[in-house]
Amino acid sequence: MRETEVVVVGGGPTGMTVAGDLARAGRSVVLLERWPRRHPGSRAFATMPRTLEVLDSRLADGPAGGRSVTDALLEHGTTVPRVNLWPGAAVRLGDLDSPHPYVLVAPQTVVDELLEQRARAEGVTVVRGSEVVGLVQDADGVTVTTAGDTSWRAPYVVAADGAHSTVRRLLGADFPGREVLSSVVLADVRLAHPPATEGLTLGTTPEVFGFLAPYGDGRYRSMTWDRRRQLPDDAPVEDDDVAGVLDRAMGRPVGAHDISGRSRFHCEERQVTRYRHARVFLAGDAAHVHSPMGGQGMNTGIQDAANLAWKLDAALAGADDSVLESYHAERHPIGRRVLRQSGAMMRAVTLHPRPARALRNAVSGRLLAWRPFGDLVAGSFSGVGLRYGRRRGDHPLVGTNAATIPLATGTVAARQRHGGFLVIRETDRRDTGPAVLVRPDGYVAWAGSSADGDDGRRRALAAWSGPAATPAHDLTPDVTPDERTTR
Repeated sequence: MRETEVVVVGGGPTGMTVAGDLARAGRSVVLLERWPRRHPGSRAFATMPRTLEVLDSRLADGPAGGRSVTDALLEHGTTVPRVNLWPGAAVRLGDLDSPHPYVLVAPQTVVDELLEQRARAEGVTVVRGSEVVGLVQDADGVTVTTAGDTSWRAPYVVAADGAHSTVRRLLGADFPGREVLSSVVLADVRLAHPPATEGLTLGTTPEVFGFLAPYGDGRYRSMTWDRRRQLPDDAPVEDDDVAGVLDRAMGRPVGAHDISGRSRFHCEERQVTRYRHARVFLAGDAAHVHSPMGGQGMNTGIQDAANLAWKLDAALAGADDSVLESYHAERHPIGRRVLRQSGAMMRAVTLHPRPARALRNAVSGRLLAWRPFGDLVAGSFSGVGLRYGRRRGDHPLVGTNAATIPLATGTVAARQRHGGFLVIRETDRRDTGPAVLVRPDGYVAWAGSSADGDDGRRRALAAWSGPAATPAHDLTPDVTPDERTTR
């Protein structure tokens, strides 16, 4: 039997992110992926602003690299500052309080490649062609068996093996929900007559919808659906399922041609009741699946991974079990919200009665044009408005996103590229904000005044990291080691 500290099952964006983060923290990690080679298909195509912030604090080439994963991604895609919905309605991202106020459109295959490259550079052992067939856990750890009778033993396992998760089945975990949309078609196309408006473009009629996302090189990712042509997932995708439906949805000929990467799929809304099962943790599509509307799937999974990895590292260093419990407490509500948001958008797009569609267009357009509401929707859609709960007595900033704290030198993301907690004092800031302790996933763990001493910050660090916590990175250059407060 082979031993490691964490076994990650599944080599998609979620699995590669959690594995890479753990290896960056110095943990031994084995990632098991049943596909012998990286999957050539690409369903996701939109990397949201909050995910770009997360990936900006990770080095694409491991410890010796100089560029972040986001830097590398930006070389392979195009940025769009708005999402055009039905007539008169658009989600505007350009005014977001984020270093990345846009959606990056790039094939998921690019994200997959960069995250695997980063995980390997950090020291993850990636075992491809390794299908999990058995899982047994006890008080001390988990034994994972793969086809061919190879066994791995670890204190913790992360299941990031997708919507049809083998680990979830072996656990006997429930996955309640239902199918909500069938016969959705994905393809890559070129257009003779592209949309005149900038950004992601959605067109709808009572019978069809069509969605276009520009790659920036003359190609577009298209998503189409025809109410009157509901076929099984394995039915061939004809030219008219793409080109014809796009023309009808956009209300004019767009001339889709050079159609490639065709696939047909259905979507469901499901979420496990518990993200944690003793020493096994579910993340990404293994924990939640939903409508493709809003492009949230890959993004939510990467953010699950960022939340979970540092907590597993802390637990391995002796932190209280409540740190691991906080993974479910923080991420399950976010997954539920994504299900509801993407479901509401899907139902709005596929409305059939014409009076209901007219009302949708009139009301949503006015609401989104009203700045307070439009900004709220953009913050939720992009993920930058996400915050985690705080306890009574905590500073109001606790649980908020720290990505936009203006530092005197550099950025929060750049300062966190080697992992760990980050101490930012008042003198490190360009504004008048308080001192803060930033968690490894980029959220505020503590905020207060440096003049009150370091006790509050140290207590917050100890609560999250346990007695074996190593010093946090402190931006103030003249702070002595015993004043510093983790990996």
